[in-house]
Amino acid sequence: MEWPLLFKDKISIEKSVIYNDGNNLTTVLRGTMFKGTDFDALKPDENADSQLLEYFTFSHGYLCNCILECYIEMPVCDNEQIVNGRLKAVLILGGPKESGALDKESLTLTLYFKDEMIASSGLTGYFEDELLEIQRKLPNGVYMKACINCLYSDYSPYGSGLFGTMMCFSNLKEEYLKVKSKDDFWGIHDRYDSLVQETYCCEEFKQRIPGTGYRG
Repeated sequence: MEWPLLFKDKISIEKSVIYNDGNNLTTVLRGTMFKGTDFDALKPDENADSQLLEYFTFSHGYLCNCILECYIEMPVCDNEQIVNGRLKAVLILGGPKESGALDKESLTLTLYFKDEMIASSGLTGYFEDELLEIQRKLPNGVYMKACINCLYSDYSPYGSGLFGTMMCFSNLKEEYLKVKSKDDFWGIHDRYDSLVQETYCCEEFKQRIPGTGYRG
């Protein structure tokens, strides 16, 4: 997958592309390759020119103090008809504080399909919550066809990252569908098939039924 990217920081504004193999995000900014499993975990290539790196800001080795804007393909099921949609993600990564944490991290998502434009509030900082907020704003019979809305996906009670830490239980369909509480969930917690990205969708997709699994 290739996602158009607009990178902004105090030095410049640059157009690029995010290459997504389903696990890692890779992009090239000002001649330097960055790679990571999450948008807020992009690290420069180990062989990157140290002089070029001086024009970026890092926290614990991760790119920060910038704005990342990208467009993600997002199919939408509109009353059983699949239509093309796009998800615009705007991530603001602040600068590092003395503690090493960022002084700001804000994510806003906007879904475009047909003539509709539905935006999230940008209050949570997670793809999970921002996507679910958009989903709640969609009319009955309309949903994003992606892992966030899949019957067999869930999150660990230990917590999750900004993006890409959903657990896929398509290998344990019957067992997973019996889960009704956190205690039930621990029985299958470590036997998931793979970690998937919220925006991904495979042939096993089935629309989520409210009240299923640990996340309900």
